[in-house]
Amino acid sequence: MFIGIDVGTSGIKAVLVDENQKVLAAHTEKLTVSRPHESWSEQDPEDWWKATIKAIDKIKESHPREIGAVKGIGFSGQQHGAVLLGEKGEVLRPCILWNDTRAGTECSLFERRFPQSRQITGNIAMPGFTAPKLIWVARHEPEIFHKTRHVLLPKAYLRYRMTGEMIDDMSDASGTLWLDTGRRLWSEAALDATGLHLNQMPELCEGTEPAGRLKADLATRWGMGERPIFAGSAGDNAAGAVGLGATKPGDAFVSLGTSGVVWMTTDSFHPGGKFAIHSFCHAIPATWHQMGVTLSAAASLAWWSRVSGLSERELLAELPEVPVAPSPVLFAPYLSGERTPYNDGVVRGAFIGLSQDTTRTQMTQAVLEGVAFSFRDALDGLAASGSLFHEADVIGGGSQSPLWTAIIASVMDVTLHRLAHGEQGGAFGAARLARIAVTGEAVEDVCIAPERIGSVAPDPQLRGAYRNAHARYKEMYPALKAIHN
Repeated sequence: MFIGIDVGTSGIKAVLVDENQKVLAAHTEKLTVSRPHESWSEQDPEDWWKATIKAIDKIKESHPREIGAVKGIGFSGQQHGAVLLGEKGEVLRPCILWNDTRAGTECSLFERRFPQSRQITGNIAMPGFTAPKLIWVARHEPEIFHKTRHVLLPKAYLRYRMTGEMIDDMSDASGTLWLDTGRRLWSEAALDATGLHLNQMPELCEGTEPAGRLKADLATRWGMGERPIFAGSAGDNAAGAVGLGATKPGDAFVSLGTSGVVWMTTDSFHPGGKFAIHSFCHAIPATWHQMGVTLSAAASLAWWSRVSGLSERELLAELPEVPVAPSPVLFAPYLSGERTPYNDGVVRGAFIGLSQDTTRTQMTQAVLEGVAFSFRDALDGLAASGSLFHEADVIGGGSQSPLWTAIIASVMDVTLHRLAHGEQGGAFGAARLARIAVTGEAVEDVCIAPERIGSVAPDPQLRGAYRNAHARYKEMYPALKAIHN
């Protein structure tokens, strides 16, 4: 038996998985986000701790015998958060989260101090990453910065509470801007640019390696016969990829969730270049990945649903099952800014091309197409960074719409495969990593891809029309940037 724990922003999810990779039980404890100032986003790490204990307690209530046989535990962690600990391991301030954008000025300061940062870390400095947050703390809360003895990411903090060990994996560490991503070790130059030292960082390991044991009192609390081993684990997207079986070079997927991800697994390190492509270590040894991120994917349709007063299902029911032609209206899905390819947290979205004859259905289709165009931008950024693919799995709630999937396939000019069980999430991937850490099994024997239940190919009759529409879409950003920046 194995446990996977997903340390999300909206909740902590724990799953119990058996030796046949069947999920026997799952429980989620909700979390809240504090936003004390505009652009701030914080959580109290103590809330993660309490929610984790409660989630596993709930699983024990329903499956006491099975949880007693747990051999391994893995984490899927929200990335980039800064947990600052003092001399005695105490939390010094609330965790600054991945979607906190206060540290925009500090990004340029970091890159001036560390001119090789993009080549070494593989990434453009963004406010969401961890290093700029620490520079912000040093500039605005110097008394906190001087007390800081250790800096941990969210899942590493939970590991510390559950094992007493300060350890983190390569995939999560990649999102700090402190990792030499190609060499898979901390960069002392990156740390120095932040005013930190190597002894303030956790020990690094691979996601499949053993990384601590559960404390005896917690093992007793949950009736476990022996203290389970923790896996090195993974950041949330890498854990999701493990759950999908996207562990081999060339494996690719498109995630149409609240935000959107275009992912490709690679066999070597490719810096992300100028298109705000993330280049991270995978949770699998000697493996990396690149991904582009759309901040408002399914969130764009949810927004349009709120504004229009119709449910998402009602909006989609007004449209055909497959696209006939691009909408005459264009939509920029920059409701929360945009990550790839612009790294712009200030720009905002827009409808363009409205007229007296514009219909609600045209606007709905424009929303779907705007997200697809953003995915195309991510695909082009990946290609420019050396990652090319022509087919990918598609996951996320939005992929349940045949129309949206068909639009994305034609806009990206990529064949998309729908999966039978593609929604297991990061917690399931974390449980797989726990199994590998305990048993030493080969990654390919454990990380099996879900069955494909259907494929959607690009419509050759729409390629040209969508290519032209995407070109018009790209013209919107400079105008919107001029208005909002």
